[in-house]
Amino acid sequence: MPEATHLPEAGRTWRRYVAIGDSFTEGMSDPNPAEEGRYIGWADRLAEHLALLAREAGHDFAYANLAVRGRLLADVTGPQLDAALALGPDLVSMVGGGNDILRPRADLDAIAARLEDAVVRLQEAGADVLLATPVDPADAPLIRHLRGRHAIHTANIFSIAQRRGCYVVNQWGMHALRDWRMWAEDRIHMTSEGHRRVALSALSALGHRTDRADWTTPLPDAPVLSRREWAAANAAWARQHLAPWVQRRLRGESSGDAVVAKRPRLEPVQPR
Repeated sequence: MPEATHLPEAGRTWRRYVAIGDSFTEGMSDPNPAEEGRYIGWADRLAEHLALLAREAGHDFAYANLAVRGRLLADVTGPQLDAALALGPDLVSMVGGGNDILRPRADLDAIAARLEDAVVRLQEAGADVLLATPVDPADAPLIRHLRGRHAIHTANIFSIAQRRGCYVVNQWGMHALRDWRMWAEDRIHMTSEGHRRVALSALSALGHRTDRADWTTPLPDAPVLSRREWAAANAAWARQHLAPWVQRRLRGESSGDAVVAKRPRLEPVQPR
């Protein structure tokens, strides 16, 4: 077992980074202006930073993103993990379980065990592992009653990291992300600014210097909405986003059923 710590080693660089996960790692809702219907996201943004650092160290760098929206942890730690291992990465970010936690009978111990088994497989193949906690949902109107589940999942992730020597993006501690202006209209996926901040947090978690104020400082205070304005906004959100989500669940469908990985092969990264 690696040294029991989740603290970063300063200045380390990687050459082959693979991201696996669900919609968060696919990058929704951080639109890619170069490709209609495609997204950038925190992992792509992190890859750009890592590519620059690798080049400064005189190394080539390549990146793949196998994440697909709507995927459960069984897929992330199953087919996605197998595909990632086949690419021979030296760094893998693995973020999954969020969709599982929303299910009525979520088994948090089983989720943690599956994550840890996947970490072991990756490390045995020679890859470093980057995990991420969920964001604290205390202010989320729909899932704040699941805050206890998210807190346990966060504790489990840090425990795995400490036992196995993983890196961790601590989104739970990023209070700036609890501002609704960091989230898209669906209130599930982050805006480009949210993804940008998470990428910098991930870079910091990997042991590289960042301007912490740039990604930790909350936005200026927003105008206070009246009760009537909040009610209208919540009703519009329920019609446009909540109802379709419930309908898919009732039909046993996922938003990612017809979606494939946006970047299935290791390829060089061209920073924007």
